[in-house]
Amino acid sequence: MSLRKLLLSITFTAVSAVAAAQTGSQPEGVIDTAVRDLELAQHAKLVHTRSAQGASLSPFTTDGCSGGLSSVWLTTTGAISAIARRHGAHPPWEACCVAHDRLYHAAAPPDADAQASYDARLQADTDLRQCVRRTGTERLAALSTEYDLSESEVRTIYDGIASFMYRAVRLGGAPCTGLSWRWGYGWPNCQ
Repeated sequence: MSLRKLLLSITFTAVSAVAAAQTGSQPEGVIDTAVRDLELAQHAKLVHTRSAQGASLSPFTTDGCSGGLSSVWLTTTGAISAIARRHGAHPPWEACCVAHDRLYHAAAPPDADAQASYDARLQADTDLRQCVRRTGTERLAALSTEYDLSESEVRTIYDGIASFMYRAVRLGGAPCTGLSWRWGYGWPNCQ
């Protein structure tokens, strides 16, 4: 399957999920099943690339939270010092992103097949979502007081951030895309 076809299929799946969400059904399982079916060939290519003679893992790098999230946060906190004082110069959940990047850099264990690679990526993305939610829970009382919001409202905001980040990495982090934040980005790009 070509990269273009994979991305178009994922986009269609996302649009379908939005439509399903508007009707009250649960889109998460639908998205995960469709993406798995489309993505397994890409994981097989990654497994092959990693096992190729001479393939080696590059040194770890991170951009914090991908998609410009960390860089926009840095720009914003540089311009609006009150945000930096209240929330820090970096996103409060940036440590979650760096831990996620470590997993994405190396991808699945060396002996993993395509399914195990897919499962490892899904677990990394699920862990990211849970980590962002935990960050919200840790900040619950302070944010509730600071912004005169109920703890439930703060939790809802962090759940939204965590869900958005989860969907973003599920849709944009497949292996073998050539993107700098792809699953297995520490390995040579798939041929």
